[in-house]
Amino acid sequence: MFAIIQAAGWPIWFLLVASVVALALIVERILYLRRGRILPPTLLQEVVRVYQGGRVTPEVVSGLEQNSPLGRVLAAGLRNVDAPREVMKESIEEAGRGAAHELERFLTTIGTIASLAPLMGLFGTIVGMIELFGASNASGTDHTQLAHGISVALYNTGFGLAIAMPALVFYRHFRALIDSFIVDMEQQAVKFVDIVHGARR
Repeated sequence: MFAIIQAAGWPIWFLLVASVVALALIVERILYLRRGRILPPTLLQEVVRVYQGGRVTPEVVSGLEQNSPLGRVLAAGLRNVDAPREVMKESIEEAGRGAAHELERFLTTIGTIASLAPLMGLFGTIVGMIELFGASNASGTDHTQLAHGISVALYNTGFGLAIAMPALVFYRHFRALIDSFIVDMEQQAVKFVDIVHGARR
C-alpha cells in the first residue's frame, strides 16, 4: 500500500486526508442517524400520557429535551401547552428547524469531499502529465521519469474516483434519511398539537 502511495506522488496526500475525513464523518453519521435514537417509537404516547395526567413539570420538559431530536420538538410544544394553537405550532417549528440543522451536521462536508475528490484526482493527473512531458529532453526519453509520471497520473485519478463514489452514495443516503426523519417528526408534532387542542383523541 505504501509503495502505491509513493508511486502516486505528493498529490495523493490531499486525497488521503480527504478520505480519512470522509470516513470519520460517515461513521459518525451512521452511528448518530439511527431511527430509534432520532424518533423513539413510544415517545409521543409517553408525552401524551404525561400531558393528560397533568404531570408537566420543568424537570419533565428538561428531560424530554435531552431525550432525542423528537424529544426537543415535543418539549417545545409541551412548554407551550397553555398557549394558543398558533403559538404552540410556532414554537414547535422553531425547535424543528434546530433539530433539522443538527441532523444535517457534517453533510455539507461529505458532499464537498464527494465533489472535490475527482478534482483533486484530476490535479494529480495534471501533475503526472507535467512529469511525463518533463521526461522528454534533448538527450532522449528518461524511462524512469516517464513511468513515474504515468503512475502519478493514473493513481491519483483512481484514488479520486474511489473516494468520490462512496462519499456521494452516503451523502445521498443521509440526505434521504434526514428528509424522512423530518417528515415523521412533523407528523408526530402536528398529532401532538391536535391532541392538546382537542382536534384528535
